[in-house]
Amino acid sequence: MMLEQDKTYLIDLDGTMYQGDTVIPEALEFIEYLQRNHISYQFVTNNAMRTPKEIMEKMHSMGFRSLKETDFFTSAMAAISHMKKTSTATHVFFIGEEGLRQAILRGGYVIDETAAQLVFVGLDTHADYSLYCKAARCIRERHALLIGTNSDRCIPQRDHFLIGNGAILQMLAYATEAKCITIGKPNAIMMEEVLAYLGKTRHDCVVLGDNLETDIAFAKNNGVKSILVCSGVHTQADAERFSITPDLMVDSLHDLLIK
Repeated sequence: MMLEQDKTYLIDLDGTMYQGDTVIPEALEFIEYLQRNHISYQFVTNNAMRTPKEIMEKMHSMGFRSLKETDFFTSAMAAISHMKKTSTATHVFFIGEEGLRQAILRGGYVIDETAAQLVFVGLDTHADYSLYCKAARCIRERHALLIGTNSDRCIPQRDHFLIGNGAILQMLAYATEAKCITIGKPNAIMMEEVLAYLGKTRHDCVVLGDNLETDIAFAKNNGVKSILVCSGVHTQADAERFSITPDLMVDSLHDLLIK
């Protein structure tokens, strides 16, 4: 298949470019092809753990070349941008790692558990029971809004899956009887924020990813073309089971390249 020269490809990371700390080999050639042929792309990830700089450095260590911090748009960035537009809150509490913390600070928020008006929740691999209880107290007793960076149920590794942020959000929402504002793919908020960041329209873009429930639903829910690559979470059989049909389905990123 020939990639469309006039489109911007919104490319997923986990399961599409790499699995955990292992690069997907054909992804290296694919990004080099886009760069060589001046085809526009933006990495769009639900993972709020790392900053754009940290993701860039990780990918450079895997063999990717000539990436820039501005090539990455995360659910943490989208969450902060959206809440700055829709809320006058100034004090927040959060569960998450450096990517979310930096986004919160760049947004001008004060991190203060005792006065939190918002609780941002992103995946934190070091979080413990005490931290979850603090977040729940802010939500239940202080009526802080619960905002989830994403609702991913799992994260693909090389030969297994890890629990995703969606499972944590379900726990907190259940414990506090609170509704959650969820930002990341497949939600419309994420698309609105990505398009605003790029200055693009829905017709300018194509979503490329491995996850039917996030990447492909993200595209279909928001009127954008989509490509499923079966290198991560889902396969063709899953597409039939979920009744989510991408515009194109390929086994490998190699299938998208013209030799």
